[in-house]
Order: sequence, then C-alpha cells, then structure tokens
Amino acid sequence: MKHGDGGEFGNWQAFSVLIVDDEAGMRSFLERALRSRCGRVEAASSVEEAVEWMARLHFDLVILDIALPGKTGIEWLNELRHGGFTGDIVMITAFADLETAIHALRGGASDFVLKPFRVDQILNSIKRCFEGSRLARENYILRRKLAEHDREVAGMIGHSESILQLCALVRRVAPLPTTVLLSGESGTGKEVTARALHQMSPRAERPFVPVNCAAISGELIEAELFGHVKGAFTGASDSRNGLFYYAHGGTLFLDEIGELPLGMQTKLLRVLEEHYVRPVGSEREIPVDVRIIAASNRDLAADVTEGCFRKDLFYRLAVVEMRIPALRERVEDIPELVRHFMAQFAARLGVESLELTPAVVRRLSAYDWPGNVRELRNYVERSMILGGFQGIGGSGSAVALDASCTPQRANPAALTLAELERRHIEAVLEATRGNKSEAARRLGIARKTLERKLAEWGLAAVAGHGC
Repeated sequence: MKHGDGGEFGNWQAFSVLIVDDEAGMRSFLERALRSRCGRVEAASSVEEAVEWMARLHFDLVILDIALPGKTGIEWLNELRHGGFTGDIVMITAFADLETAIHALRGGASDFVLKPFRVDQILNSIKRCFEGSRLARENYILRRKLAEHDREVAGMIGHSESILQLCALVRRVAPLPTTVLLSGESGTGKEVTARALHQMSPRAERPFVPVNCAAISGELIEAELFGHVKGAFTGASDSRNGLFYYAHGGTLFLDEIGELPLGMQTKLLRVLEEHYVRPVGSEREIPVDVRIIAASNRDLAADVTEGCFRKDLFYRLAVVEMRIPALRERVEDIPELVRHFMAQFAARLGVESLELTPAVVRRLSAYDWPGNVRELRNYVERSMILGGFQGIGGSGSAVALDASCTPQRANPAALTLAELERRHIEAVLEATRGNKSEAARRLGIARKTLERKLAEWGLAAVAGHGC
C-alpha cells in the first residue's frame, strides 16, 4: 500500500477528524493511523480543549473517549447533539458495560469501540461513518440536481426575461417556510411552480399534496381538508384524516383558492395562525406543520374589495406573491417548450419527434394560446400522434399550419384580452356541442370557473344544455 493512498479503507482527504482522549499514547496512536488518510487530524486531551478546536474548525468526525477529566465523553456527546452537531461521533473506552453503550448510542453516537483495539478495527468504524457521510452528501447533490431537473420537467422552461425572473424568485423563496400566493391564467403552470417550490425546499422529502378547491363542494371541503369523525355528517360511516394531516411536514397546494366559501376561509385562516386542525365533529385538535402554497386565476385583491374574499386571509397568503406569465408574454420560449414536449412524448408514445421548421415556429408564435402552456403541451401531443403539426385551437382546426396560409385570427389590435378569452371559450363550447365538463377539461379550468364566466357573459342559458 502506498503511503497516503488509504488502501482498502479508501482515501479520506475530504474529511477532518478530531481526537479527544486524555491518554497521550492513544492520541499519538490514532494520529499516526489517520494523518496519512484524512485531510486534517487534530487532537485534544480534554473536552475544554476540544471545544476550542470546534470553535475554530469544522470536523466531520469526532473520536471521543468516554472517561475524560472533568466533563465525561457521554456528557459532551449529549451537548454536541443538542447543539446541532451533525457529524459522526465514535465513542471509545476501556471501561464499558452494556448500560454505558446504550447511553452512548441513544445519545447519538455513530459507533462504540472498546479499547484496546487494532488499527483495522478503528479504521473500519471510521470507514462506515465516512461512507455514510459521503452517501449523504451525494444524495443531497442528487436531490438538488433532481430538483433542477424536475423544475424543467414541470414546465418552467425557457430563457425569456419573465421566466428567468420567476425561476430566480422560486430559488430565493423555496428554502423559506414563507406562504406563497401564485397568480396567473389557467394553464400557465401554477401547480408546477408550486411543485418546484416544494422540491427545492427542506420539505422536499415530505409529501406534496395538491387540492383543487373548485372541484370540491363547499359542504365537503372542510372534511376533505381537516378530516372528520364517524357520524359527523350524513355518509360519514368511518373516521377519516384530512389532507392537512397527510401533508404534515410537507406542502399543501391549494389551487383555485378563490373558490373557497367565506366560512371556510375563516377556518383556514385560523389554521394558518394557530397550526392545528380540528376534524369535523371532533373536539380534538391535531397539530400540523404544513407549508401553504395557494393559487388562483382570479384577481383576489379585487375579490377582497367586492367582499368575496377575506382581506386578512389574502394578506396572510400573499406574503410572497408570484405572477406566472401567460405564454403569449413569453413567445420566445415556445420553440424550447415544443422541443421539450416532443422529447417527452417521443419516449412515452414511441413515436418520432417532428421537424420544427422556422415557418411552424412563426405560426405557433403568432397564436395567442389562451390555454397557455397546458394548451401548447396538448397541441404537441396531438400533433405527434397524428404525425404532423396540426391546426391550433380548441377544436383542433381553428388555425392551420400549412405553408400556404397564415394564422386565422382577428386583428389583435381590435380585440381586448377579455374578448379573445370569450371567443376562445365559445369556440371550445361549440366544438364540444355545449358539453361544459369536456370544454372545461380542454380549456384546463374547473367547470365551476367556466360556469361563472358564462354567467358573467349571459351565456349560461345558451350553453345550459351540455353536461
């Protein structure tokens, strides 16, 4: 074995070790065994001296004797762990019994080695510790890489100024426990932004629980979120935990939060302030540790003014508000998004990607995409299934993409955004023969949201014959 190469035990140059033992011979023995293998090795004869070393340097591993003058090794072990030290601690002693070993391991010791020991015994113990540390570091890096990958897979793709600013804000806010409110049109990627916030946070290994508030009736939403006991209401044949319970330690994503009834808004505010939920029909309070990310395609500030949304809840949710840009505001990202979706569907469907010509890009960029990224993704899937870029629109033929024609849309200067939205919804309803459920699915919005828009436009009766 070459000097310093670590041999069968590996090279530990990335790790630092602190030896704490009052016997000079043991300190010298361990130093000789480790100096050629580890990046840094220091030694102390007492806890007091070791504390001074810890104040100056970071150590990955502490080899700690139990029998020390003054403060014992077990006492300092407990102080280290309570103080937040996360490195490995290998306890060594010549006077051990079962009770001492149990105290050491319960106190957070990584291993327990009896004196006298051979060099290979202590090296094997250290090897196990360092391999665990190395795996933890690699897993952390992998999680960060996966989080970045998931951010892209989730749809936060592109290099437009608006999406770069959004990604920068996500990276800044994700590690914090702050409540976030996501605003933007349907299909812009509010849920995928919420997932990115979760995946880049310390809660990434805990649950991410999405809830579409518009899809649950006002009578059942409280039981869905908080849970209920048996017999709490008609049909409650068994007790059931709520979504807050299942999201404990993680993130609860409340989509379409503007659809919550006012009474439920009051109860949600109480949960945010007091951090406990009370199942329907129960007096028992369950503590919850949940980060809330809310989203709405409505103007909640306007709803507050109109009395449709609680002002105190709005301010509690909008600690940080992120606006997700519409696709028409970031048309330069369309080619990158199309290529990304084609790669996804090529692997999933077993079909070849299509040729994205400059002419196709021009026509895709000229369309307004009222359904935003969700509509683009569905369009790419349909085109790949059919073997060529198809017409654009809710019915699949509103805008043709052959080279001989130009996008058939009204002069954008002559239409407001609200008029464009209305025309698109009317076209989708016509294509679905008035089936509001199917139209809502194609539009990427909740049926309740569609019905509200139709009522605002006086079209509820006209489209009322659909399912």
